Amino acid sequence: LLGCSAFYETAMLNYRLVFKKTLHYFNLLKRLNIFNTVAICLKAHAKLFSIRIHKPARAVIHKTAIIDSRLGWLDFNCGARFSEPFLGLLEMTRNSKLTIQGEFEICSGAHLIVGPGATLILGSGYINRYVDIRCFNHIQIGNHVTISEHVSVWDTDAHEILREGHIKTAPVKIGDFVWIGTRVVILKGVRIGNNAIIGAGSVVNKNI
Repeated sequence: LLGCSAFYETAMLNYRLVFKKTLHYFNLLKRLNIFNTVAICLKAHAKLFSIRIHKPARAVIHKTAIIDSRLGWLDFNCGARFSEPFLGLLEMTRNSKLTIQGEFEICSGAHLIVGPGATLILGSGYINRYVDIRCFNHIQIGNHVTISEHVSVWDTDAHEILREGHIKTAPVKIGDFVWIGTRVVILKGVRIGNNAIIGAGSVVNKNI
């Protein structure tokens, strides 16, 4: 009887795990923009379903853009617990490159632009709602990085400044195990080292 009881408990536990996993994938498929997801993966030569575009996001990928997702995957515009109505945009222009090196989630309302010839590298981690990333040179985000809401990361001034010797763009690097608080602004040419904590509302214009 004890053996039968143990067998029954194990079977029920396995059943619950399978059911929970099936429900998770069903909800995931329901939230996904399947057509956009498949089209992006094929167009940018990425591993199928390694880039998952959640509704109501939009992705605009130039035919010369490349997504290297051999080592990871990206959930873009996902909700924390359920589908959210905030529009996200992923735009990759000519000859741009996105490299995904681990498991990365970017929540809803995100706005990512990778400019001509620029490279954006994502390690692993999580970015909360309304992130604004403008990559026109080179931006690298490390592993196990947590970024809060309304954070801006720009490696460019976006517009020309009429001054001799002005440098418009410079690479940005964010190290491993970094935590970035809400409404932080990270400007061009900045390097943030491993294990750094950036407090809410900070403007980062020097190395940390």
